[in-house]
Amino acid sequence: MNIPMPQRNIMASRALDGKVSLVTGSTSGIGLGIARALAAAGSSIVLNGFGKPDEIAATPWQLADQFGVQVQYSPADVAKMDAIEQMIAGVLTSFGRLDVLVNNAGVQHVAPIAEFPVEKWQVILAINLSSAFHTTRCPRCGRTAGGASSISRPLTGSSPRRSNPPMWRPSTGSSG
Repeated sequence: MNIPMPQRNIMASRALDGKVSLVTGSTSGIGLGIARALAAAGSSIVLNGFGKPDEIAATPWQLADQFGVQVQYSPADVAKMDAIEQMIAGVLTSFGRLDVLVNNAGVQHVAPIAEFPVEKWQVILAINLSSAFHTTRCPRCGRTAGGASSISRPLTGSSPRRSNPPMWRPSTGSSG
């Protein structure tokens, strides 16, 4: 269930006007909340994730209508490097830039270790860990001259502990 949170004066500043944000795992929950906040600040949004098709189909229209920004949806499976590259190439084709990347996609499976299916473990690693690596280093990203900011959620849970260092850093867009 998604409950819209009040947007306190974020829309008044529109600090991200003209920017483009890609948020993985943004069809519900925290990711959708992040996408809403970025849209409220004026950024165009590319949503990505799995869920109920009817809800996913309605979300871009709702965000675009509410915040007056362009919103697209990418069904890319972030467990697959090729799908990630195609998704980012699509963002660049549609918008000509990518300014903010939020690596929020994540899945879990709970079972005793002796009963934990290896296939599930591989999916967890691919989505929770490898997808953030592949989206951040994507050689086809073609970041804009100023670079893109990359934000990754903590791998240990959905909320950072106060003692954790920040989980983001501005990207220079260059390798090295």
